[in-house]
Amino acid sequence: MRGVGGDVLLKVRAAPGASRDRVVGLHGDALKVAVAAPPEKGKANLAIARLLASALGLSPAHVRLDSGAASRDKWFRIEGAPLEAARLLVRKCLEA
Repeated sequence: MRGVGGDVLLKVRAAPGASRDRVVGLHGDALKVAVAAPPEKGKANLAIARLLASALGLSPAHVRLDSGAASRDKWFRIEGAPLEAARLLVRKCLEA
């Protein structure tokens, strides 16, 4: 996770095709996220963005894929979130 201007970039390790959507935990320096959506036509990326927004208590409009569309390792941009607030929110996701 790193701050870029007023936004935060969050590294995510995707696990598409899971039985349910959930934040799994940490995978190295990335947040591992499992989603039921398949890894085709951006469906898994959209599901991950929605799950992150929900878990962080944000509007889906504030979370978007920044890079790694076809990779398991992705960067999501959390718009308008201070870095320390995003860190606290990620900890909250991991505790849930």
